[in-house]
Amino acid sequence: PEQQKKWLEPLLRGEIRSAFAMTEPGVASSDATNICTRIDRDGEDYVINGHKWWISGAIRPECKVFVLLGRTSFSGPVHRQQSMILVPRDAPGVQILRPLAVFGHEHDHAEIIFDNVRVPKENLLLGEGRGFEIAQGRLGPGRIHHCMRSLGLAELALAAMVDRVFRRKAFGRLLAEKDAVRMAIAEARIELTKCRQLCYLAAVMADERGFKGAQEYVAMIKIAAPRAALKIVDDAIQMHGAHGVSQDSQLSEMYIGLRTLRLADGPDMVHLLAIAKGELARRVGGAAGRKVSGTNVNVEKYGKFSHVEGGGLYLNGAAPKAKL
Repeated sequence: PEQQKKWLEPLLRGEIRSAFAMTEPGVASSDATNICTRIDRDGEDYVINGHKWWISGAIRPECKVFVLLGRTSFSGPVHRQQSMILVPRDAPGVQILRPLAVFGHEHDHAEIIFDNVRVPKENLLLGEGRGFEIAQGRLGPGRIHHCMRSLGLAELALAAMVDRVFRRKAFGRLLAEKDAVRMAIAEARIELTKCRQLCYLAAVMADERGFKGAQEYVAMIKIAAPRAALKIVDDAIQMHGAHGVSQDSQLSEMYIGLRTLRLADGPDMVHLLAIAKGELARRVGGAAGRKVSGTNVNVEKYGKFSHVEGGGLYLNGAAPKAKL
């Protein structure tokens, strides 16, 4: 209740902003178990020591509090070592080193040092060891929200594309009359429609199964939506020519934001690996997959590969409990 009154209520009224302090420059932060900022108990307080960067919104003057992910333990179950704690921006020891630039343009992302920052124990969220749990609960809906906004940007880029091709002639014809341009516009609409449906499916699965049960669907749209939107914006820039990368068009800023989003809340590669892991674990297809794949019956008949992996890998596949 005290945390809600001090921070949540002003946030809901729009009087202040918060920032989520997770990513660190010294470790691969896409794996949250690598986070190594220390949160050490000292009497009635916690003392925080760490180095964060790409903390979105932290540069803004209205940002008054950080929701920080760190470690209250460096032993025990790997997903129970992390905790989350509220850190006032003006707490002694909080030092914003610099704003970070995206493709050379400074935004509101910050690099921050937490040097012996002391906060009351009541600032800890849910309790020690609950940080990873909270992070996963926050990232699921956040990813869907990112994807919804990405698709909105892609719609705007497509609208700009359509507007542009009616205002430019090249080699005697409107751009709108050229087959290549029409194909790009059609492909954009197809990709947008597919991604809208996948985004809706991910949201429905989250409603029905919770975000843990919908993890693969959320991962799919987190890859598909920014990727498709980026391609549409790129095509729109191409049709605008040099104007598309100038300050007179919004397309260049869209491109920067969407390309960055393919790293935010988990890079594409991490989500691809998660999807593949689930697919391989289920062994989708079973007997049908084996029938379509087929085997060479002469391998078993003549037995010339009996010395390879015990002779059974080609015919039977890896054991069900094989490490994936």
